[in-house]
Amino acid sequence: MYLDKKEKEKIFKKHGKNAKDTGSTEGQIALFTQRINHLTKHLKNNQKDYNTERSLVKLVGRRRALLDYLTKKDIMRYRAIVKELGLRK
Repeated sequence: MYLDKKEKEKIFKKHGKNAKDTGSTEGQIALFTQRINHLTKHLKNNQKDYNTERSLVKLVGRRRALLDYLTKKDIMRYRAIVKELGLRK
């Protein structure tokens, strides 16, 4: 896979509580965002890769669900992660 263990630890360390906190909502959203960006770049070069397109749509839905959850739980954490990752909504 394009992300090795050290890169994932960096993502979770930056957005989670620590490098081993892989279950935090912010860490999961950051990881999904990284994967979404990677798949988007791939699809720009490979327009007919429908399996990747489907995976991308599912991943965006999973990230949206986590963002909705975070909105209901703690709006300040939601605003912080959206601003930090540069998401539109």
